Amino acid sequence: MSNAVSSEAIQTYQRVMDHQRRDELILSHLPLVKHVLGRLIGELPPGVDIENLEQSGVLGLVEAAGKFDPNRNAQFKTFAFLRIRGAILDTLRQASPLPQHMLERVSRIRKAYRVLPAPVTLDALVEATGMTADEVSDALAADRFAKMVSWEQTAQPGGLTPMELVEPPHAEVERWETIQQLTEAIEALPERERLAVTLYYREDLRLREMAKVMNLSESRISRLLSRALFTLGEALRAKNIHAGALSA
Repeated sequence: MSNAVSSEAIQTYQRVMDHQRRDELILSHLPLVKHVLGRLIGELPPGVDIENLEQSGVLGLVEAAGKFDPNRNAQFKTFAFLRIRGAILDTLRQASPLPQHMLERVSRIRKAYRVLPAPVTLDALVEATGMTADEVSDALAADRFAKMVSWEQTAQPGGLTPMELVEPPHAEVERWETIQQLTEAIEALPERERLAVTLYYREDLRLREMAKVMNLSESRISRLLSRALFTLGEALRAKNIHAGALSA
């Protein structure tokens, strides 16, 4: 009888400790939700309900704390980061935040992009679509967001075979060449765009923090990032096209 009571008491104690450990993980990692969301905001189109996304991120954190197994030699921060980001992206998919007028602008951007010679410039898109520079920047952010959500939805853990996970021997060389090309492209950006990219990706600042440093609104910084990312992507695409022509 005493052994049964002792076993039940141990199980009760273990449950209490598990709940306490979970609550401590949640409370101590709440700032991680804001960090993840802060990083995503720079990639989102304007008009998204940030408070709703933050609530989804908290739910992702709660789920991560409940499913985390410390015996698997994984850091909780890494585990929670993926859960939080996934929960936020799930909400974005379900909410379909892009209004009809933005979808129409994205469609115009894509049509113009397909026929313009590479590398495509923002000025060329403005002229081809009849949109303002800010409208083009917002549409590019919306297009990038749509592609990001689509990719995240299909790139689930376990979706790749072991052979696909093994990098070919030349992958490291190609990665190094891409880094060099990207560095050169960043240095060629206009000053404010270059600073925005540096603060966002290298210094890991959020838009609100960048706004104070650069003395600009968050929406203006978001557009600077959108323009910079598009320009960098086109610079890399042009180099790859040129390299392909040389090797042909």
